[in-house]
Amino acid sequence: MRTSLNVSDDILEAFDETWQAEGLDSRSRAIREAMQEYIEGHSQLEEVSGDVVSVVAFDYKHHEVIQDLHSAQHHFQDIIETMSHTHQGDWCLETVFCHGDAARVRELVYRLRDFDGVGRVKTMLLRETTPPDQ
Repeated sequence: MRTSLNVSDDILEAFDETWQAEGLDSRSRAIREAMQEYIEGHSQLEEVSGDVVSVVAFDYKHHEVIQDLHSAQHHFQDIIETMSHTHQGDWCLETVFCHGDAARVRELVYRLRDFDGVGRVKTMLLRETTPPDQ
C-alpha cells in the first residue's frame, strides 16, 4: 500500500540520517519499523490494568499550554505523586511520576497528547503493583 504524509524538512532529514546510519535498506523499511514500535508502545499502555507505577515525560512550549497543563495536572492529582520540571530555552521538559490505576494513567497520557503545544509524550511503566494479600 502506498501512502503519503507531510513531514517537516528537518524531521525528514534527521530520520533519513538515522535509518541510513543503522544500515536499513530503505526509508520505507524504517517507517514500517517506526510504526511497529509505535503500535507496540500503544498496545503496552492499553493492555496494562490495575495499579501501576509509571513515569510520563513530555516536552512543551511553555507559553502555549502552561495554564491548560496546570489544570490537567490538578485533574489527575489522584495518580500524580510528584513532578520534575526544567526550562530549556523556549520549551520545557516535565517528568510526572505516577502511581495508581492504569486507566487513569492512560487518561493522563492521552490528555497530554491532545495539547498542540506538547511535543512528545513518553511513558515508561516501571512495574505493576501487587496487592498486599498476594
